[in-house]
Amino acid sequence: MGFNTSRRGFLGVATAGLAAAALAGCSSNNTSSGSSASAAAFDANKSYTLNVWAWEPTIQKDSEVTKAFTKQYPNITLNITNTGGASDEYTSLSNALQAGTGLPDVAQIEYYALPQYSIGSNLADLTPFGAGDLQSKYTTGTWNSIHQTTNKGAKGIFALPVDSGPMALFYNKATFDRAGVTTPPKTWDEFYDAAVKIHALGGNYYITSDSGNDAGFLTSIMWQLSPGAFKVDGQKVTVDFTGADFQKFVTIWQKLISEKLISTSITGWSDEWFKGLGDGTLASLPTGAWMPANLLKSSPAASGNFRVAAMPSIDGSAKNAENGGSSLAVLAKTAADTQAAAYKYLEFVSNGPGATLRVQAGNFPSLEATLEDPNFQASTGDFAAPDLLKYFGNQEYNKQLAAGAKNVNSGWSYLPFQVAVNSKFADTVGKAYNNSGTTLKDALSAWGDAIVSYGNDQGYQVTKKS
Repeated sequence: MGFNTSRRGFLGVATAGLAAAALAGCSSNNTSSGSSASAAAFDANKSYTLNVWAWEPTIQKDSEVTKAFTKQYPNITLNITNTGGASDEYTSLSNALQAGTGLPDVAQIEYYALPQYSIGSNLADLTPFGAGDLQSKYTTGTWNSIHQTTNKGAKGIFALPVDSGPMALFYNKATFDRAGVTTPPKTWDEFYDAAVKIHALGGNYYITSDSGNDAGFLTSIMWQLSPGAFKVDGQKVTVDFTGADFQKFVTIWQKLISEKLISTSITGWSDEWFKGLGDGTLASLPTGAWMPANLLKSSPAASGNFRVAAMPSIDGSAKNAENGGSSLAVLAKTAADTQAAAYKYLEFVSNGPGATLRVQAGNFPSLEATLEDPNFQASTGDFAAPDLLKYFGNQEYNKQLAAGAKNVNSGWSYLPFQVAVNSKFADTVGKAYNNSGTTLKDALSAWGDAIVSYGNDQGYQVTKKS
C-alpha cells in the first residue's frame, strides 16, 4: 500500500541531502513578496511567460488543460518542464533555491512536502491575490494543507490545491464473499477479524500488503486517529505518537504482522502487487481516492469485483484522512507582475475550467462543488466513466469517496522537514516488518527519535512525547 506513483511520484525515498538543500534554501533571507498588503495587478494587454515545473500528465505542454488555458489567456506563454517525478523536481528545486538562480515561477508540490518550502518564505503568499477568500471552495484536508506558517511565524496561503486523496477502503467483494465477510469492516478490530477469515482461504490470501517501506500509510493513519501527532509552532516541533486511538491501531496492526495476516513481502506498485489485487489474493487496499484509474489500468482482471467503503476507524465513526495529493505554488523570487499572471494560472487549474478537465482525466477533485455534483458522484454526464463503473460493479464509488472527503480530520500538520525524515522510515519502522524482533511500537519510537535528531540538527527545537 502507499501513495500513487503517478499522482505522488515520490514514495519517501528522498535523501537527507535533498532536505538539507531545501532547508539551506529556507534559511536564506528570501521574503515572500506576497507578504505585502497588496499584489501586482494582472494586465491582459501585457505579454507574460511562466516557467512551470510539474510531473503530472494533465499539466504538461500538450495537455488539454494547457491548451484551454492558452486559449483563455493568449498573452500568457507557458514554458512547462516535465520534471519526471516529484523526487526529481524536489532535488532540482532545492538545488535552485541554494544557488538562487534557475527557479521556476510555478512548481507542483505535494501537500506533505509543501511545509519544507513555505516555512522559509521560499513561496509567495497568495493571500493578497484573494486566495484567503477561497476556503469554502475546497475540502478540509486540502485547505488545511496549503494554509502554512513561515519560520517568521506568519500565516499564509502558499499554494492552491489541484487534487486530493481522501482515504477509502478499496476491497475485492468476490474474495470477501468467499471468506464469509459479508460487509466491509467498519472498525480496525473488524478489519483484523476479516483478515483471519481471508487468510483461511489459503496461504497466499491476505487482506492487504504492507512492507513497511512507505511512511505515507502510517502518517495518514495518524492523521485519521491522532491528528496532533506533529505539532509545528514556528521553530518548535512536537512529535507525539502516544494518542490512544493510534496506539490501539498499532496494537491491531502488530497482530496482523505477527500472525502473518498481511503480506509484508509484496511491495506496493510492483507487478506482484497489481497481480494480487487483480486475482483477489490481496483482498483490499486502504489508500487515497485517486486509486480507481490505477486499478482499472493495472489490475484489469478484477473488473466487476471491486467496491469502495469508508475507512475503518477505532470505534466505527466516520473519521478520515488524506493520502496523497498535490498543489501548485508560486516561487517568492518570481517578479511581482509575473506572480499576478502565475496566480491566473493557478486559479485556472485549481478552481477554473482546468479543474474539470483534470477530473475528467482521472484526478480526484479538491473542490467541494465537484464532489457534490450528482454527475461526478454517479460517473455520468461530464464525468462519465463507464469502464470504471463496470470495474466497481456499478457502485457509485465516487459518492463514497466524496463522503470520505467531508470526514477528513482538521488540525493535521506535516513536519517542515517531512521529506527528509520519511527517508528514515524504512530503516526504523521497517524493522518491525522484517522478522527482526522489533515491535511496531518500538520501531515507531525509533523513527520519532530520528525525527528529533534530524530536526534539531537543522536548527529546530524538536521534542518527542513518550
